[in-house]
Amino acid sequence: MSAAEDSLKLREAFGEKVLETVEFRGEQTVHVTLDGLHDVLAKCRNDLGYEMILDISSLDHFGDDPRFEMVYEIATLDDSRHLRIKAKVSEEESVPSAVDLWAGADWHEREVWDMMGIPFTGHPNLKRILMWEGFPFFPLRKDFPLAGRPTDMPDVAFTGVAPLEGGPFVTSAGAPDVVRREPRARVVK
Repeated sequence: MSAAEDSLKLREAFGEKVLETVEFRGEQTVHVTLDGLHDVLAKCRNDLGYEMILDISSLDHFGDDPRFEMVYEIATLDDSRHLRIKAKVSEEESVPSAVDLWAGADWHEREVWDMMGIPFTGHPNLKRILMWEGFPFFPLRKDFPLAGRPTDMPDVAFTGVAPLEGGPFVTSAGAPDVVRREPRARVVK
């Protein structure tokens, strides 16, 4: 059995909920409707043997409708088959959680929520994972300014000189040879 055969089985089982199957450079991608997403993922796990979720990510197609696209990378444990499942999501919609299928989906979905603002229904603990609670923006959206937004948060990060720079435990990358790069070779004044 191959991932290409699996994508055909998904098309047969779900009909119009499978919008398209694409093969590119030996990789199989199955585009599904949002309302068919969880059922397709469940079939992949329960019937087709995709025991592992490798990644869940999202794309921001700013200016298009639907704006977002979810991308699920799943594989068999022996890595003989790999499948990519994609579903488009509008700004008003939420995505069904895959945590009930793969426990490893938990942090991936939290990251998508935190960075893109795409909510997941049925997620057991949907809260920020990288930004602090109460942060009002989603930094990976294309309409988020590259320079960031003003904040009332205290300065917790800096861009100046690192405190250890030039210290006794830092190597000298610009030294002419390996011996002089060592921190012990430097004379500390």
